[in-house]
Amino acid sequence: QVQLVESGGGLVQAGGSLRLSCAASGRTFSSYAMGWFRQAPGKEREFVAVISWSGGSTYYADSVKGRFTISRDNAKNTVYLQMNSLKPEDTAVYYCAARETMQILTREFQFDYWGQGTQVTVSS
Repeated sequence: QVQLVESGGGLVQAGGSLRLSCAASGRTFSSYAMGWFRQAPGKEREFVAVISWSGGSTYYADSVKGRFTISRDNAKNTVYLQMNSLKPEDTAVYYCAARETMQILTREFQFDYWGQGTQVTVSS
């Protein structure tokens, strides 16, 4: 069982930056692929980024590529999402997700564990 707790959300102006964190419980964090998803008001939850268990592989949605960076610190059981050049359309609740696998996953149904989400609001 893995519990995920996101933090770092908030209100920022367009062009600004935020760093989200996701702290995970459990002793096998290093064997989990970790992903970030987001859900804007009135829209379905969508994939943002994923990082492999080792941190050696990452994958991003086209909408955030070049602006967002996912990383992890297995010693701290934490995954991060650095968000730069934020746009109003990045406004959403951001969720951290996990699955014990060596694969890169991008679909919501592929993840077993989810955090409660953290709100990111980007003003124009």
